[in-house]
Amino acid sequence: MAKRSVIWTETAIKQRREILKYWIIRNQSTLYAEKLIQLIKKRIELILKNPYAGKLTNHLDTREAAMGNFSIYYKITDSKIFITAFWDNRQNPADLAKLL
Repeated sequence: MAKRSVIWTETAIKQRREILKYWIIRNQSTLYAEKLIQLIKKRIELILKNPYAGKLTNHLDTREAAMGNFSIYYKITDSKIFITAFWDNRQNPADLAKLL
């Protein structure tokens, strides 16, 4: 099977950007945001190696890869992995349901 590519949806990009911006402002430093970026990259690498390892959710064909306080939600096709949401798990889950 050919290697899948990763596509971030506009929603997921916006969520990731807002979360990183929040932590930069809160901590008055980019250190935690940079650490989080590295964790995201590592999780994406794991998803690429084994896309079906993520927990299947109640949302149609959507899987979740947890990273502590954050989760990556994604869908799998033969050639792509679509990141549909990047979520801070401390938020209201009902808001996530609206996005997915």
